[in-house]
Amino acid sequence: MYVLGLWDGHDAGAALLEDNKVVFASNEERYTKRKLEIKFPQNSIAAALAYAGIKPGDVETIAFPTAEFAKTLSRLMPYQQEVYYKFRRRKMLRPRTESWMHFLKFLQTNMGVMPSFAAISKAVISRHLRGMGFKNFKLYYADHHTTHAATAAFTSGFDRALVVTLDGVGDGLSGSISTLEGGKLERKSAVSVRNSIGIFYEQVTNIVGMRELEDEGKVMAMACYSYPFPFEENKLRDFFSVEGTSIIAKYNTFAQYDMLSRIAWSMPREQFSYMAQQLLEHVLVEFVGNAIEEYGIGNVAMAGGIFSNVKANMQVRDIPALKRWFVFPHMGDGGTPLGAAMHINYVLNGTTNYRFDDSYLGDQYDENYIRDILKKERGIKFELDSQKSSHAADLISKDNYVFWFQGRMEYGPRALGNRSILANAASERAKEKLNLYVKQREWYQPFCPSMLEEDASRLLDGIKGKDRFMTMAYRVREGKSDAMRSVIHIDNTARPQMVGRENANYRKLMEKLKRKLGYGVVLNTSLNIHGMPIVMSPEDALLTMKKTKTRHMFLGDFYVENRGS
Repeated sequence: MYVLGLWDGHDAGAALLEDNKVVFASNEERYTKRKLEIKFPQNSIAAALAYAGIKPGDVETIAFPTAEFAKTLSRLMPYQQEVYYKFRRRKMLRPRTESWMHFLKFLQTNMGVMPSFAAISKAVISRHLRGMGFKNFKLYYADHHTTHAATAAFTSGFDRALVVTLDGVGDGLSGSISTLEGGKLERKSAVSVRNSIGIFYEQVTNIVGMRELEDEGKVMAMACYSYPFPFEENKLRDFFSVEGTSIIAKYNTFAQYDMLSRIAWSMPREQFSYMAQQLLEHVLVEFVGNAIEEYGIGNVAMAGGIFSNVKANMQVRDIPALKRWFVFPHMGDGGTPLGAAMHINYVLNGTTNYRFDDSYLGDQYDENYIRDILKKERGIKFELDSQKSSHAADLISKDNYVFWFQGRMEYGPRALGNRSILANAASERAKEKLNLYVKQREWYQPFCPSMLEEDASRLLDGIKGKDRFMTMAYRVREGKSDAMRSVIHIDNTARPQMVGRENANYRKLMEKLKRKLGYGVVLNTSLNIHGMPIVMSPEDALLTMKKTKTRHMFLGDFYVENRGS
């Protein structure tokens, strides 16, 4: 039985299940080249069917998330959705109606309970699907936070777990607590949108001059450049409180935005960001800690945009009562099509467990396809390279950065060794070269490491499980900074990917580096130009190579050299 999940909003995408297997999952931005695409995911759906070798008529069960008023309205009025997309991403001059556009967003969050318009949303989505050739299908709606909970619970590997979701807003909620026991996922409590810590962090992001729903990670990174101070001196400390498993906002979103703007006006951005980050961490630790105590379950699975904050996740990991943890790697809205499919598969068939050892769930290209593309390309030379891992490790050890394009594309916001740019983790020079010519990241944003899982405990403190997906920050062990100079943030933390046996090519490269440099660790950043989605195809990779004048790329089994570099 196939189940197709789709999402046609912020970070649109599609996912395909076959029984208890995730067949394919991808996001629309990779096809349209518009980061965090909002349009109906026609390309992602087509790619899922093509990968599975099936036709639209072979899929009878389809699911989608989110049917609140604002989302339903955007389905009916795609032009309005497009205007807001350009406004939010700052792809237009600052409109004179900016305050009015924020007013409309805050108005819906102050409504409290949001009515569902599932029937209208179903009609619009069904029309799109029929236009793609789908005929005898049944379309199901899944509540937004239920989809987040499904991704976390059903891919965690836990038989019994506490399932926590937190984000900005979705179907009138900003969070939930559920339990997974005896094959049953049951919601126990919810956090209303009126008390959204996610909306709070979005507002902070906007106030410091960044893009909400996109640059929250930059706020987290910039916070580390503030002088630290105790929570008791935090001017934002009473904006939220936690009572049991309830999060309570002191102000409504209008008053909150006004108060935050006034406070931010009087201090540096770094200090204001630090206060927001400190409050988030404080709330998250209390909220999750209270839930563990109330339900007596030490295994915690998490999803929702808030859990993209790796510094806050690090604090949650250190809760004494927490035994094991799991953060779903595509924790934001881009993961909801998979969650919708999983929830409906659970409702219809009782499926609660998917093997999720890796997130390589997207498109892939065979050797013949890549060779044909390379033959058409001018300004490069290429050759089959049977020793690509050794060759790449040799180049990296000599302070070169390389493009590394292998296998299936990763699902989610992190490059995990299949669509990556790699450099020497011990070399500041290599990092600066990479940043200057390709990434052009803000000065306060760190790069991240991939490392052999057996080396993680030698390099990092506080290891509690294996983090395959870069969802947690860790403190670097004393005396190990030299081995990781280019991937350590100013607060002596790093966000690692711990590589086991799930990616043979990538692991082999790090094993070669270990022989040369002492540790199996490499700087790993996404293969893209700043502001663009991660590349999907060989054509994308070659275009990026030429635009950035990058010399070295390993494209499948081929070594490619740019003659124009």
